[in-house]
Amino acid sequence: MDSFELNKIAGAVLGTLMFAVGLNILAGMLFTAHPPAVPGYDLPQAAEGADAGAGAAPQAPAEPLPVLLAKADAAKGEKAVAKCKACHSFEKGGPNKIGPDLFGVVGRPIAGHEGFNYSQALKAFGAGGNWDFEKVNLFITNPKKDVPGTLMNFAGVSKPEERADILVYLNSLSDSPQPLPKPEAAPAADAAPAAGAAPAPAAPAPAGKH
Repeated sequence: MDSFELNKIAGAVLGTLMFAVGLNILAGMLFTAHPPAVPGYDLPQAAEGADAGAGAAPQAPAEPLPVLLAKADAAKGEKAVAKCKACHSFEKGGPNKIGPDLFGVVGRPIAGHEGFNYSQALKAFGAGGNWDFEKVNLFITNPKKDVPGTLMNFAGVSKPEERADILVYLNSLSDSPQPLPKPEAAPAADAAPAAGAAPAPAAPAPAGKH
């Protein structure tokens, strides 16, 4: 084999190597991942106007039950109990279903409706007491929390206003509805001195040394 043939083979090998090196460099430029300028992950930002932790304004306290009852709407309560009719009847002398008939429930003995087999937990909870507004309100808020062991499979009514509507509706289902509890009057502010009244005399200054 003469030198010309050897030069051709060497040139081919060298060209192949240069092509492979160039291809490797190009692939590195295309597929190399670039690290972020700031390490870590971007977390979603809180919506504008959302609570900002300790600096957020406190929520207004819930209104007392008597205040809610005073402005409750029995018609709204009737609509709200539609979800309860699969388990309860609401008419006088109505049949017991999964739960007892609720006509006259406000004011009657707890676990005391004739013909219904109450759970032991509710019987113990009742202990001779009656369903007043406060007890019914707490029970329908979260039955299983208020009476642990109750068989009533109901998640509860979370909105205080809706519970008040239900309470006044249930109270209307009675031959003798219970009187609504009266809201307590807000404490009166300190009375200002009456017009024309002489101001109280100032205390005498302590006598100094002469």
